[in-house]
Amino acid sequence: MFLFHQPLAALRLGASFLRPGPVAVTLEKVGSDAGTCLRPGHDPHMNKLVLANLLHRPLRSLISVFAVAIEVVMILSIVAIFMGMLDDTKDRTNGIGADLVVSPSNASFMNGVSGASMNAKLAGFLAKLPHVAVAAPVISNFSMSGSVEVLYGIDYKSYNALKPFVFLAGGPFQGPYDMIVDDVFAGTGTGHHLGESIRILNHPFRICGIVESGKGGRKLIPIETMAELTGSDGKASVIYIKADNPANDQVIMREIHAARGLQDYRVQTIADIISLYTPSRIPGFNLALNVVISIAVIVGFLVIFQSMYTAVLERTREIGILKSLGCSRLTIVSVVLRETAVLAVAGVLLGIVATYGVRELLHLKFATFSFEMTAAWMVKGTLIAFTGALGGALYPSWMASRKDPIDALAYE
Repeated sequence: MFLFHQPLAALRLGASFLRPGPVAVTLEKVGSDAGTCLRPGHDPHMNKLVLANLLHRPLRSLISVFAVAIEVVMILSIVAIFMGMLDDTKDRTNGIGADLVVSPSNASFMNGVSGASMNAKLAGFLAKLPHVAVAAPVISNFSMSGSVEVLYGIDYKSYNALKPFVFLAGGPFQGPYDMIVDDVFAGTGTGHHLGESIRILNHPFRICGIVESGKGGRKLIPIETMAELTGSDGKASVIYIKADNPANDQVIMREIHAARGLQDYRVQTIADIISLYTPSRIPGFNLALNVVISIAVIVGFLVIFQSMYTAVLERTREIGILKSLGCSRLTIVSVVLRETAVLAVAGVLLGIVATYGVRELLHLKFATFSFEMTAAWMVKGTLIAFTGALGGALYPSWMASRKDPIDALAYE
């Protein structure tokens, strides 16, 4: 057993513990303050000790790193999926070119969810109101055949008048079972081309035109055909209105509500519609996010707790040597927490890289799928992962700091 006396010169720990069993310790004479251990962060040898402890059990360290990485991937992925869907919907809704949207009072703000319950002939009446330049009826249908998407049934002439299509190939509908697709959909899989037959709503449609994305739906068919296939003859889901001047939006809204039978209809500006596409307005979004974050934090907490708790038990004698050298409880806690911080940093970096990998895989499988990673959520995910990891290391570090040096040195 090492014996240290106050009259002796100060001793510094200069080597790490690289193998089980008795620890190799180098003692170096560094000054005249007797029996003390340098404070955390002031001794480079302590940093070497931290790294050596992690490398001594590489498999356990890797498992801890992967646990933190999984935590980060879970958080960033679910946020990126939901935010990507919302922002993509915002961009495509804004690209329609309308100023106002008219819908039944009980309709959902989410396209395709409420079906078609409004008389399509109302568009003709609205088009005759002062300050209304265009009124375009649309049937939006939420489809889950093959992939989750919202199909648009449009009256080509009025819908194109809201904001003209930019054709990259082909042109407008030539028949009832023609379909216009955007360039994003056209680039999916092995690619789609003019004249290709695609089955939607249990009926084959011919691609007659490919347009720039951002005009509502990625697949657009004639409104009469959509009505026939969905049992919505003479109906519309919404009517998009373009004003002769955006400054007249409020005037048009008052005129619509003043008309007999339209008092209860919902009339909103496109800006108001877009403002509703937020996580708090999506049913279950915040609940799903909180559940995923909670599960991720628990996983990271338990793995780090188990790893550091086991590491402290294995290094009982080494901790005794550090305390015999005069290291304070704060120093012992610091060593354990610094090891955890290294694992957390490695896990966070791996998690962010892995999330980008998830995005690329999803884009390969679902090219129209939006996956949006933001700097704000990267920071939040990092903080959550760090908090969980350090929380898992608190008890093991506290336990290590309370070990009695005499009992620890006698430990075998």
